Amino acid sequence: MPQYVYTARTTDGQDVVGTMTAGSKRETLNALAERSLFAIRVEDAKPARRTFQFQSRIKPSLVATTLSQLADLLQNGVPLLKSLDVLASQTAHPGLAEILESVRDAVAEGNSLDAAMAKHPRIFGELAVSMVRAGSEGAFLEDALKRTADFLELQEELKGRIVGAMFYPAFLAVVGSIITVVLIVFFVPKFAELFERLEKEGGGLPLATVILLGLSGFLGRYGILVLAALGGAAYWLRGAAVSERGREFVDRWKLKIPLVGKVLLGAATSRFCRVLGTLLRNGVPLLRSLEISSASTGNVVLAAAIRASAENISSGETLAQPLAACGLFPRSVMAMITIAEESNNLDEVLVNIADGIDRKTSRQLDTMVRLVEPIMLLVMGLAIGFVMVALLLPVFDMSSAMGG
Repeated sequence: MPQYVYTARTTDGQDVVGTMTAGSKRETLNALAERSLFAIRVEDAKPARRTFQFQSRIKPSLVATTLSQLADLLQNGVPLLKSLDVLASQTAHPGLAEILESVRDAVAEGNSLDAAMAKHPRIFGELAVSMVRAGSEGAFLEDALKRTADFLELQEELKGRIVGAMFYPAFLAVVGSIITVVLIVFFVPKFAELFERLEKEGGGLPLATVILLGLSGFLGRYGILVLAALGGAAYWLRGAAVSERGREFVDRWKLKIPLVGKVLLGAATSRFCRVLGTLLRNGVPLLRSLEISSASTGNVVLAAAIRASAENISSGETLAQPLAACGLFPRSVMAMITIAEESNNLDEVLVNIADGIDRKTSRQLDTMVRLVEPIMLLVMGLAIGFVMVALLLPVFDMSSAMGG
C-alpha cells in the first residue's frame, strides 16, 4: 500500500509531521481525524519520477492485456481496488504501473473507474472510457473490459498488418529517393565540365539535361535549406492535424484517397458495427449505444454523422434511415441493418456485418499492397532512368555529330 507524508495540527495548536500507510489520501485524512489531528498537508511519500527519465511508449496491446487481466480478477471476486493494486505491482512497465496506481488512488477517493481512466486519455482512449462507463451503468463491467481489450487487439492487429504490408513499398520509396538525390547532388556535377564544353562548341544541350543540371545546382546550393523547410512543414502539419479543424480535414480526405479510403472506411465501419452490436446485446439503450460506438470509429467525420443520426432517431426514425442519409455507409450494410431492425435481431446482425467487413477489408488491403509495390518500382525506375537518360543524351548527340 502507498505511504503518505502528512503535516497535521493537534488540538493544542502544535504541528506534527509523520508518515502513514493507507489505501488513499482519503483514508489518511480519516485516520488523522480519528487521532484528533487536523490535516494541513498530505502528500505521496514516493519520490517523484524524474522528468528526464526515459520511458518506453505504452503499447495498446499492453493496455488490452491489462484490461483483460482486470476483467479476470473482477470475475473471480477480487475487489476493484485490490485488482488495481495487483496489476500495478505485477506489470513490468514502470509508466503503466504509475498510471494504474493513479487510477487506483482516484477510485479509492470516490471516483468511478471510467472517470479515473479518463484522466489518462493518451492511455485509455475515448472508446475504452465509454465502454467502461456503459459497463458500470449496465452491470456488465467485466464483459465491457474484455470487449474493450478485444477491440484494442483487433485495432492493433489491423494496424500491424497495414504497417507490415506497407514496409516494403516504403522501403522502396526511401531507397529510391536516396539514390536519386545522391545521383543528382554528387554524381551529376562531375559531368558539368563536359556539358559546358559541349555547349560552348555550339551543340546545345537537350532539355532533360538542362533541367537536370538546374536541379543539381539548386539542391547543391540550397539542399540544407530545402531539408529544413520540409522538416518545418512536416512539424507544422503534424500540429495542425491534431487540432479539431485539422483532424476533421484530414479524416475527410483520408476517405477519398483511392484504394486507401475504402480500406479505412471499411475498418471504421467494422469497429462501429461491432461495438454497437455488443452494447445492444448487453441491454444498453440504442441512443446511448450510438453515442459510445461513434467514438470507436477513429474518424471524426463518421462519428459526427453517427451522432447526427442519433438525433434523428430520437425524433422517431429508425436507425437505417438517418445512417443511410449521411452517405458514408455502404448500401449493402444499410440493407442488412434495415432487415435486422424489421426482424428485431439488430445486435446479432451488426456483429455479423463487422465480421464480413473485416474479411472484405483484408482482401482490399492485400490488393492495395500488390498494386503499390509495382507502382513504387515504376516511379523509382522512372526517376533513376530520367537521370541516366539526361546524362547520356549529350554523349549520344556528340557521337552522332562526330559520326556525321
